[in-house]
Amino acid sequence: MDPTYPEEAERYREKIRAFLAEHLPADWAGIGALGPEEARRWAEEWRRVLYDNGLLAASWPTSVGGGGLSALEQVVLAEEFVKAGVPTGGSNDTFGIQMVGNTILRWGSDEQKGYFLPRILSGEHRWCQGYSEPNAGSDLANLGTRAVLDGDEWVINGQKIWTSAAHLANWIFVLTRTDPDAPKHKGITFLLVPMDQPGVTVRPIRMMSGASEFNETFFTDARTAKDNVVGGVGNGWAVAMTLLGYERGEAAATHPILFRMELDRLISLARQEGRSEDPRIRQRLAACYEKVEAMRFVGLRTLSRFLAGETPGPEGSVFKLFWSEYHKQVTELAVDILGPSAMAPAGRWPASAFMTDDAGAPNDSASWVGTFFNARAGTIYAGTSQVQRNILGEMVLGLPKEPSVTRGSWREAQQASL
Repeated sequence: MDPTYPEEAERYREKIRAFLAEHLPADWAGIGALGPEEARRWAEEWRRVLYDNGLLAASWPTSVGGGGLSALEQVVLAEEFVKAGVPTGGSNDTFGIQMVGNTILRWGSDEQKGYFLPRILSGEHRWCQGYSEPNAGSDLANLGTRAVLDGDEWVINGQKIWTSAAHLANWIFVLTRTDPDAPKHKGITFLLVPMDQPGVTVRPIRMMSGASEFNETFFTDARTAKDNVVGGVGNGWAVAMTLLGYERGEAAATHPILFRMELDRLISLARQEGRSEDPRIRQRLAACYEKVEAMRFVGLRTLSRFLAGETPGPEGSVFKLFWSEYHKQVTELAVDILGPSAMAPAGRWPASAFMTDDAGAPNDSASWVGTFFNARAGTIYAGTSQVQRNILGEMVLGLPKEPSVTRGSWREAQQASL
């Protein structure tokens, strides 16, 4: 691992810093310093600025409207944007550009690229992800949502859960069971489905933070065109794994920066609350600092492999497991520093249910308590900690696999479980 960047990276870094200086106010403190409605309006305008300057969908080829940046330039861009407290896209672009857009680029037909990619960039299509089900969470391949071909359309029946932002989306990419007589990792098909139809019902899930970013999504004879299959009928598992790799693509570059910024806020909070001289608090802060530094070097190792053109492997689970378990620890410390005031939090709540609060957010009790709630979910979404440990044990350390009772086709496995 080489923890330094080549000279061309630093030249591009200066270019991005100049762009930020040109387009951000002189007193810019980060998007978290704005009120909710002001932040929403600003983010929409910022997305247009990125698009006009070729920095939206930075990894996409210029032939499809992307930025055409190299892998090294993408990493530098992500780092500088995080440091400045600005997003690399709009609120839906994690699903639209980073996940389904990249997947269509990899697996989609020319017709799909020509139709969907421009509408993702324009914001006309807003996407959500239909993967998890009540009986297929950690064991995603056990999914049972059915899709049956009826003439020129697929008819879909079933349920998805933890569908982030489904109440705001007009399209969903869905893993469906198209061949119940095949083994459970086979017979799965990746479909693109319009949400604005009578056969799709969205029901919000209220979280303990009070927000409802997650949803249940029900399909009752919902329909989509026969040609809205990505990657071929029965090949959905391979397509799904490709998409999950894109989902974690920028994490190695940005997460260490985000968590270091959050830790700096926590140290300021300890001083603000008069707890910075407490030896037990100081010891726990030092432990968090050690883990953030370790995270930085784990991220650099991952980036070195990425920049060398290596395909991400199962060792990537180290990073997801590390940061999600760490985030529980550091937010528990924040609540302990706040003491009784954490029981009646006041101020601005986090704008998102994911990760850290936004850069520039006020250092108040509501921000920290809301982040404390959200940190619990971090050990579940994008792969639970238990699943990450299994991947590392079996695929990296070579330990024996857990016993499996699944034999034969998916249908036979379901009948055996009754």
